[in-house]
Amino acid sequence: MHRVLLLSLCGLAVTAQTPPPEGLPNVRATGEGVVTTRPDQAILHIGVMTQAQNAEAAGSQNAKQSSTVLSELKQAAGPNGEIKTVGYSLNPNYRYSRDGGTPTITGYTATNTLEVRLNDLSRIGQVIDVSTRAGANNIGGIQYALRNEQSSRAEALAEASRAARANAEAMAGALGLKVLRVRSAEAGFVQTPRPMMAMAAPRAEAVSTPVEAGTIEIRASVTITLDVGP
Repeated sequence: MHRVLLLSLCGLAVTAQTPPPEGLPNVRATGEGVVTTRPDQAILHIGVMTQAQNAEAAGSQNAKQSSTVLSELKQAAGPNGEIKTVGYSLNPNYRYSRDGGTPTITGYTATNTLEVRLNDLSRIGQVIDVSTRAGANNIGGIQYALRNEQSSRAEALAEASRAARANAEAMAGALGLKVLRVRSAEAGFVQTPRPMMAMAAPRAEAVSTPVEAGTIEIRASVTITLDVGP
């Protein structure tokens, strides 16, 4: 099983040990590789937003509601789940006059956001349902990830390298030239998109939330330069 979401730029390059002869013709081509795998980790952002006439009341209400949500989430996420607070804010709400002037404070909004990492994808629906019943009112979405991407990343790079060489060899052949050696090879990027399922505010229905993880595509590109000759 592959794991941990990866979105990065790679500057890996492979070059010849000795400088190539001056003036030796070469061809340069890029290839891409794609590896599809199923995710084994899900990341959810679950928030509690409360409003009150004054800051103390908004913060106090949010603290109580968030504590209940956190307690329930620890049970629903299971022993391998990870939960942490990733955001907290307490801001005034303003009313703006049509005629301009100084805005009026009408109350305060407190928001507490928790990040939940699940290593058991079968718990996603349960976590959403439990958190909303406990008082969460903002589900930011689901991000699918891999806990360890190394084997999939290497496979995508290998596929991209083969494609790049095939493209370069095709170019050389079309020009009536033969490949002499590889001058350089450079990884352009290794990228894993983040499939997401947008979540709106939940409805108060006794229906379990269905979730389908789908697959993740790991993409890589490699640019290769080949020395060629007659």
